Amino acid sequence: MVNGQLKEIKTQLRLSMNGSASASMRERGLKYKLNFGVELPRIKQIASQFEKNHDLAQALWKEDIRECKILAGLLQPIDTFFPEIMDIWIEKMPSVEIAEMTCMHLFQYLPYAPQKSLQLIANEGEYQQICGYLTIARLLMKKNDMTERAENELLDQAVVSFLGGTFAVRKAVMTALKKYMADNEQHAFTLCRLVEPLKSSTDTQAKALVEWVMQEVSNNF
Repeated sequence: MVNGQLKEIKTQLRLSMNGSASASMRERGLKYKLNFGVELPRIKQIASQFEKNHDLAQALWKEDIRECKILAGLLQPIDTFFPEIMDIWIEKMPSVEIAEMTCMHLFQYLPYAPQKSLQLIANEGEYQQICGYLTIARLLMKKNDMTERAENELLDQAVVSFLGGTFAVRKAVMTALKKYMADNEQHAFTLCRLVEPLKSSTDTQAKALVEWVMQEVSNNF
């Protein structure tokens, strides 16, 4: 049954192929073994034709195809997606785009997402950190209140990640911190106080973090 569904999905993806979109993604550095260039609304339309199914989602994830990876997140049931499976998926995460899609469609809804995301941002792996911060950002968008301890963990680790992380990690950190500060003056004040000691640093990334935080506060409060 799964093999038949997988074949049908691939057929629909080929029929929906957008060569110019695929080429544009390659030009922007989004490189996949196979990329049909299918846009998200059409991918969601294809997903809507199928019931959520663990075996199908796992089969889709194993395919080295951009659209199949996105569909895997859309079709994976929450109750059978255990933390160890999440770890396996993140280990094989092919791009920031897929990380963003998977956090949006799947990771943010996991019952263990708040705790797991904090573990991920403390991990040394690039995609572990990216997925952790993007999941936290999604949770904060839903007004998922964090405990004081969780807030402290987020803020302390965010500074460490920003100062020592890759460009993609820094972007994920900023996404999470933006949501943390959104419409909350106290959060903004807390973050300003945290980065204030970095004002005298000669480190390029430290300066960039201070400037970014101050600019965000100036623009929004």
